[in-house]
Amino acid sequence: MTSMAILTIFALSIFVGFEVVSKVSTTLHTPLMSGANAIHGIILVGAITVADSATSTLETTLAILAVVLATINMVGGFVVTDRMLEMFKGKPKTKKVATEGAEK
Repeated sequence: MTSMAILTIFALSIFVGFEVVSKVSTTLHTPLMSGANAIHGIILVGAITVADSATSTLETTLAILAVVLATINMVGGFVVTDRMLEMFKGKPKTKKVATEGAEK
């Protein structure tokens, strides 16, 4: 595969990824985040595989950039999902202590 073809695929994947993610409604975002984290792991493995088979400097640079971005995306997805799930947990209930003489 030529460097120009790889660069074209890289640019198109950025555009398509942005368009797909921007069309997701906010109510679907939280459930999709947890499922998408598994896909990000697969993308990271693919980026590492491409980095291993890179032959030119441009391919190596783009592959390392893909590994870094995929890692940030995966870790960030887990962090955001964890924070969103924390919002669904209720606050710990405190015991009300009745004071003497308060009730008459």
